Amino acid sequence: MAIRVAMVQFAPKMGEVQHNIDKATKILEKIEPGTVDLVCLPEMIFTGYAYPNAPSIKPYLEDPGAGPTSKFCAELSKRLRCHVVAGYPEALGKDEPRDVIVMGDYVHEEVGANSAILYSPDGTLLGNYRKTNPFETDMTWAKPGTGFATYQLPHPLHTMVLGICMDLNAQPPALWTLEDGPYEIAQHCLDKKANVLVLLNAWLDSCREFDDATDWSTLNFWAARLRPLWARSEDIEDEGGDEEEPSQREDSEPRETTVIICNRTGSENDKRFAGTSAVFSMRKGSGRPKLVYAMDRTTEGVEIWTSIPDD
Repeated sequence: MAIRVAMVQFAPKMGEVQHNIDKATKILEKIEPGTVDLVCLPEMIFTGYAYPNAPSIKPYLEDPGAGPTSKFCAELSKRLRCHVVAGYPEALGKDEPRDVIVMGDYVHEEVGANSAILYSPDGTLLGNYRKTNPFETDMTWAKPGTGFATYQLPHPLHTMVLGICMDLNAQPPALWTLEDGPYEIAQHCLDKKANVLVLLNAWLDSCREFDDATDWSTLNFWAARLRPLWARSEDIEDEGGDEEEPSQREDSEPRETTVIICNRTGSENDKRFAGTSAVFSMRKGSGRPKLVYAMDRTTEGVEIWTSIPDD
């Protein structure tokens, strides 16, 4: 299953939506129609991410299907004749229930959701996903989603799971360990027999090994959080049920999951982002994840990668 992925990584200017859209448009100009299957843009890429509270993010909230991120994705998907997915801050519906957020001396009502929008090659809106496991920055304004999203798409994507950044981590109050997890999004991929996992990130730099162009600590962390997709069966068992016979697993589960992690770079409000967007091939039972491609920490631009199964 060869998948041609266009991975967009850059440092947006916080709050300068049109500038960031113009930058992405310029970056993507070189891609010819029909040459890629999927374009990925990171979490909240056109607004920036590090908003300190609900009032600061509120002017940039977008209606799904109608806001600037949706319009950009719809036009791009039609031009390139491919699927497009991008992160954005979603405005809640007028009558949608909202909880009150209390963090220290900060009290405010939920005003939006940290979301991702998915468009088809003909410019049709296919899905809108809300981040399930919020980061501390999201907790000041965003309503959590209710679970990971799974889409049945045409060849070569097939069954695709979509998540955002901290969805890699365990949902509070769970405490994560390498041995026991919980491995929530990885297990969801196994349960749904996903061929592809896409994660749109604004992941912070590990602040380690600054002499290395690539943030290897972050890459290793991402791979560790997806351990059920590549670990040997004697090292880890699936959550949520009894272990099946090997012959049953081979018939019912994909041999490989292509993991696409699209991260942003740059800095905002003293937060430094890791860049290092990557594609992994993860074969259950192999005992190791295979890193197929990775960008550097600070690279701005688009990389077009073809993920080919490791038969």
